[in-house]
Amino acid sequence: MTSPIKIITFRELGSFFDSLTAYILIIAFLGFSGFFTWIYGGDIFIRKEADLQVFFSIAKWTLFFFIPALTMKMIAEEKKTGTIELLLTKAVSPRQLVLGKFFACLLLVLITLGFTLVYYVSVSKLGNIDHGATVSGYLGLILMSAAYISIGLFASSLTNNQIVAFLLALFIGIFFHFIFDVLSNSSRGILGTLFLNLSVNEHVESISRGVIDTKDLIYFISLTLLGLFAAEWLISRKK
Repeated sequence: MTSPIKIITFRELGSFFDSLTAYILIIAFLGFSGFFTWIYGGDIFIRKEADLQVFFSIAKWTLFFFIPALTMKMIAEEKKTGTIELLLTKAVSPRQLVLGKFFACLLLVLITLGFTLVYYVSVSKLGNIDHGATVSGYLGLILMSAAYISIGLFASSLTNNQIVAFLLALFIGIFFHFIFDVLSNSSRGILGTLFLNLSVNEHVESISRGVIDTKDLIYFISLTLLGLFAAEWLISRKK
């Protein structure tokens, strides 16, 4: 990580905690995931299964909504206040700016997921948990988060309005998180396979089964890079 990227990353990460954004995200995420994992619907004691499948299912949807809220101001606010021009006239390139903000968001997601490791430890004490599937489940959430962060940064670079950026990120994300699944179920042949391969859920579930397939890794890496390059291109046009 180059120095400008590192500086931007920790500056943005610090701003999350200074503005209470980090605390709200962590508490809300733990509240939602904990409630559904341990109490409502997925009560482990009633199911009598030592796994975190319910947690992973809830976390996918929770992160889907939380990440656009996290990324909506990252570039839009810089454009609105005019600080983006100041950053770009200094020794900071559009790529360094985008990567710095990307890593800041990803680190906050990693910190948030880190607090849920207590679920893993607790469940492993209750029964014979599948450690490989659990690690794979976390990997799937991290890769999904990286992809949605890049989409959120792209949406934020399109506008100087945070609410518009939030809605754009949700709109784009809905295709990958939901609509491609629906289209794959209603289509056949090559078209159905194409929609299925574009679905984030399909690849997350594939990884969560404990089998790390190259095609799943390529999918998430490609989607993440596409979002980051698109955001960089939009910012470089302004420069």
